[in-house]
Amino acid sequence: MSPASSTSKETVPIEVPPNPEEDAKDVRLDGGFTAWSQVLVSHLLVVNGFGYFSSFGLFQTHWMTYLNLSASDISWVGSISLFLLFFLGTLSGPLMDSGHFRLLLLVGCGCQILAVFTTSAVTQYWQLVLSQGILQGLGNGLLFTPLIALVSVYFTKKRAFALSLAASGAPVGGIIFPIISRQLSLKIGYPWTIRIMGFVVLFNTGVIFLLARPRRFIRTKGPLVDPKAFLDPVYSLFAIGIFFTLWGVYIAYFYTATFGKHVIGVSEQSSLTLLIILNAVGIPGRIIPAYLADAYFGTFNLLLPSVGGAGVMLYAWIGVHSTGSFYVFVTLYGICANSVQTLFPSTLSQLTTDLSKMASRVGMVFTVGSIACLTGPPLAGKLIDMGGGSYLYAQVFGGSSMLVGCMFLGASRFFQRRARVVKG
Repeated sequence: MSPASSTSKETVPIEVPPNPEEDAKDVRLDGGFTAWSQVLVSHLLVVNGFGYFSSFGLFQTHWMTYLNLSASDISWVGSISLFLLFFLGTLSGPLMDSGHFRLLLLVGCGCQILAVFTTSAVTQYWQLVLSQGILQGLGNGLLFTPLIALVSVYFTKKRAFALSLAASGAPVGGIIFPIISRQLSLKIGYPWTIRIMGFVVLFNTGVIFLLARPRRFIRTKGPLVDPKAFLDPVYSLFAIGIFFTLWGVYIAYFYTATFGKHVIGVSEQSSLTLLIILNAVGIPGRIIPAYLADAYFGTFNLLLPSVGGAGVMLYAWIGVHSTGSFYVFVTLYGICANSVQTLFPSTLSQLTTDLSKMASRVGMVFTVGSIACLTGPPLAGKLIDMGGGSYLYAQVFGGSSMLVGCMFLGASRFFQRRARVVKG
């Protein structure tokens, strides 16, 4: 039997709400300049948001030294930013569905730009929380759910691949910003290095405003939250699984640089190289699984081994004691973790067949995941502090959380398949 058969690859019927204006324009799905240009728009939005955030490992090391604070203290800044990125999906999703994408773009990009430039002037912890934590998180949160919906409504058969190209902005940004830091921080100082990053974000924003073309649907007004969605075991179990997955997946992103510097004993420049590798492997780690999902296996079928693999790799991190083994860990974990981050939004988007409700349904699960993002990295930092600098407790916590998440996601997939069998 072909791997692309219905038993291995899920097929999702798409319900396109009517809109005479859009129908008259004969909007093309799965191709054409407009559709692919929205992928570029979303890619650049991810570079400015998740890509900048994926570099938090370099900020973690710098601020711990500069402000003389613990790993847990600094990780709260990144966790607040990540929390807001997912939590605001409940607001930004319905606003996107209601046709307010341009407003979200204006406010969100404005917050991102202001956050980067104010971070360059930080001298105290509360300033760092406001700029890189709250303001950056607000900008990212207003844009992340809409950018997924922006791509999803232009693609059906190629949705996972298109979203993976957009999501690859995270590792691209995770390469660009650490390289800027490594090349410039010793020459021009940290404040001006961050301002250079700000000019990169500003340039990307200009391109985004030129190309963004969201689709508009006719939709009746409804509540921001649809509790009935959680009565579906497929949707509710998926939400629980994503909570546990996100509770553990970002721990390595926060602590790769500090682990390399304080445990393995590599130089600060080498620790930045490790962070670059963690993000660089994310490009094939996001694009290749998405292509295989669209062409052969389905997103859900590849999401499960990706989550399980990342959990196993966090356990394997316990046995890392040399520079060579650390490079191997970073490479393998980066592939698994980036695959998780690109496949879970794609899978989530396919749990909703009504495109006019896409952003709202995605946003609700992101809000559930936001609690995990807020608490996971600081909890790991506290476990590191409790261990006297040992990462063992944090590694066990991260690996266990992701494996539990894999179990709930597996249960969601089981109910999804059973429902399809019942429907015939």
